[in-house]
Amino acid sequence: MKKNDEIILSISGYTAEGSGVGKYEGMAVFVPLTAVGDTVKVKILKVKKTYAYGKVLEIMKSANCRTENDCSAFSRCGGCVFRHISYKAELKAKENRIRETIKRIGGVDLAPQPIMFDSENRYRNKAQYPVNSEGKAGFFATHSHRIIQNSNCLLQPEIFESLVKTVENWIEKYKISIYNEEKHQGLLRHIYIRQGAVTKEIMVTLVINGEALPFSEELISALRETDKDDLKSVQININKDDTNVILGDKCVTLFGTDYITDILCGVKIRLSPLSFYQVNHTMAQKLYKKAAEYGKVEGKTVLDLYCGAGTIGLSLAHKAKRVIGVEIIPEAIEDAKYNAKENDIENAEFFCMDATEFAEKSSKENLKADVIVVDPPRKGLTEELILTIAESFCPERVVYVSCDVGTLARDIKIFEQKGYKLKEYTPADLFPRTAHCECVALLVKE
Repeated sequence: MKKNDEIILSISGYTAEGSGVGKYEGMAVFVPLTAVGDTVKVKILKVKKTYAYGKVLEIMKSANCRTENDCSAFSRCGGCVFRHISYKAELKAKENRIRETIKRIGGVDLAPQPIMFDSENRYRNKAQYPVNSEGKAGFFATHSHRIIQNSNCLLQPEIFESLVKTVENWIEKYKISIYNEEKHQGLLRHIYIRQGAVTKEIMVTLVINGEALPFSEELISALRETDKDDLKSVQININKDDTNVILGDKCVTLFGTDYITDILCGVKIRLSPLSFYQVNHTMAQKLYKKAAEYGKVEGKTVLDLYCGAGTIGLSLAHKAKRVIGVEIIPEAIEDAKYNAKENDIENAEFFCMDATEFAEKSSKENLKADVIVVDPPRKGLTEELILTIAESFCPERVVYVSCDVGTLARDIKIFEQKGYKLKEYTPADLFPRTAHCECVALLVKE
């Protein structure tokens, strides 16, 4: 096989990125926008030693799970990868991928519990829109910084489109300069919107390459006309660094409060622009409920590592004897402490520290935890942290919330070598129509 070859391919599975995959003369070929059951004519774009990439030229036989595309930006935007198949087929694909990864990398042949899911559209409570040179908002195309214009994303609340259009009109009227990544010039970088799923409170933040926003009063007035009931905060986030990171460290409130609030698992949560908060509120509640079920935290001391704004730990506090949360981001710890005080939770305390460093320091001080909850970033846990958990804390149970099943499976294997066995795990689709899927796993000390 070589570049520009045209082949006939039967699609038999999906990659972790959501592309279809088929075998041709023993070689795996990855093809975006295909579905299991498709027979397609494919043009080969790139050939590696054991696999190749291609694009669809013709769907010769269509899979039964194919469905009508309902988004004009689909296939160009870098968000959704599964809008061409039914949601039922997507859930099955995610469930299968998680089981196969746990078996292949983790070495555990254990079927997952049924995948948890809810609505496939309008589930996000946060959106970050880059702005193109014409002052129009959208999303980055896959593996690029080319902006695909789209203010009406089907994953976002409908009010977000109205707010984005208001900002776009303000940009045009007052000739606001747009940030150019290559030249590191221009002012406006991103439009960032959050909404409380329960409270409906809205925060609009403009990410700027500067210290001040011209015509800010006019923007505030226009936004308040767009949504006079729920708009609670308008802010700027200052990011003058030559970087791909969206948010800078400093926020300035132009209107309203420094934060909005929401309610998660019965706990009132304060959200600033920099706060971590699960984007799918309904599914986050299901995920945390499953974590509490796995932890059996009644009357126990719970150590919550990578605690963010304390959402998991605070949701467990009414059952647990004591909750200790650890997070490296100072603003998140401030939010966690505030949230505990606001909810009259007195058995939770929070520390700003790297999780591995905290665990090593606390183990030397003989801090004991009956249950440890971890919710790490995609890179998973460090091996040092796993060893400290297993050999120094020796908790009865470890509840592992993961946003990357590959690193989860890797860490499960290390835990098993240290005497912790995977008893059960449950996929949770917090990101419908995208390739991402969360998972919560229970590891029990043998």
